[in-house]
Amino acid sequence: MTVKTILTEPNKILRQVSLPVEKVGKEEQELMNDMLETMYDAKGIGLAAIQIGVPKRIIVMDIENKDKEKKPMYFVNPIIKNKNSNHSTYEEGCLSVPNQFAEVDRPSTCLVEYLDYDGNKKKLKATGLLATCIQHEMDHLEGILFIDYLSKLKKMMIIKKLSKQKNKVDRIIV
Repeated sequence: MTVKTILTEPNKILRQVSLPVEKVGKEEQELMNDMLETMYDAKGIGLAAIQIGVPKRIIVMDIENKDKEKKPMYFVNPIIKNKNSNHSTYEEGCLSVPNQFAEVDRPSTCLVEYLDYDGNKKKLKATGLLATCIQHEMDHLEGILFIDYLSKLKKMMIIKKLSKQKNKVDRIIV
């Protein structure tokens, strides 16, 4: 397994719509293993393939408490079939929008159809944090970031801050 570089906003690749996976094979499984390793290394709970520059409809997640046993989840070609009308609000962050957080309102429950790590068809009724995380990661597959739900002013301030951070020269103290 290899830790990959996570793309950060602003980056045109993050705004691409990801392509469906034809078949879950060894290449996709290796990608999911690398994504999981990358996500754990970055201390995240979810990662979409596009965040490491691969425009495939693949997501990995693990929302378990860091002190507990790891419980990775794999979603290939996920589709939300049903969203409930009740909403919940979580303060979201994103590995592609480092050190920025904002409250986002999303449906509190959703039904997801997807292929698992081995290519088997699955359905999952997700609630709470799991539902929020799935919706957040699925937004990535459509080229949407959580900051797109914010006011234009807040979004522009965050992008400006991230742009400045990207342009800083690395310092070395000897």
